[in-house]
Amino acid sequence: MNLLPLWLVGLMGSVHCLAMCGGIVGALSGAGGTAPAPLLRYKLSGGAVRASRPALVNDEIVRVLGYNLGRLASYACAGALAGGIAGGLLRGADVLGWMLPLQQAAYVAVNLMLVALGLHLGQWWSGVARLEHLGQRAWRALRPLTVRLLPVDSAAKALLLGGLWGWLPCGMVYSALLSAMLAGDAVRGALCMLAFGAGTLPMLLAAGVSGARLRRLAGGAGCRRLAGSVVLCFGLLGLWRAAGFGALGMARVWLDVLCITPAHASLP
Repeated sequence: MNLLPLWLVGLMGSVHCLAMCGGIVGALSGAGGTAPAPLLRYKLSGGAVRASRPALVNDEIVRVLGYNLGRLASYACAGALAGGIAGGLLRGADVLGWMLPLQQAAYVAVNLMLVALGLHLGQWWSGVARLEHLGQRAWRALRPLTVRLLPVDSAAKALLLGGLWGWLPCGMVYSALLSAMLAGDAVRGALCMLAFGAGTLPMLLAAGVSGARLRRLAGGAGCRRLAGSVVLCFGLLGLWRAAGFGALGMARVWLDVLCITPAHASLP
């Protein structure tokens, strides 16, 4: 299973993550109820300015890291469930001789979802938002648990909040889960979701440090359209490959690198 496209989808789609999770991540920096402590303080001593010993660990950074660790753990659990269940179904279909058609249909569905996600990220079409509404019922059951963790004034609370927030209805996560279903088993499914989650980390970690400034920049139309265009191209390339039209003049090895591929199916 090729994990690079999933990582890139997570990286490009993290502009959407800032809309969904950026407020929570930004709030972690002020959760302790005190002004943020600088990493290096200066003291006046005998009229001279000298540097104090720098703090080894900043509490805000620990909370942001804890939140993201919990979020990635929830993605891995979801990926393991998706990969394990789908892998069992495909093994049963293999006995009946249906595995290849089913896997090819799932491959097309994954890339159609990437196309829809790219259009959503670029703000050209909002159909993915309707898909997110399907998960609202489950989220309503989990949401009261998140309230109990507020204010997030410790790393443990941040870890638990991230573990719950990872189940927030999100079209981008759904597209990654479809890919995890193609992985073939629970372990590979978890790895797919971890690769996707790792792609979202740079933006969300930076948002936890820089706050609203980065969220405003990433939420701009230009940034969203660039990210949407990249994800859209991934989906279109995958559909082109699934249709058996060849490699667009590219070497097969590059097609394998750029396309999400199932664990066992033979594709053009």
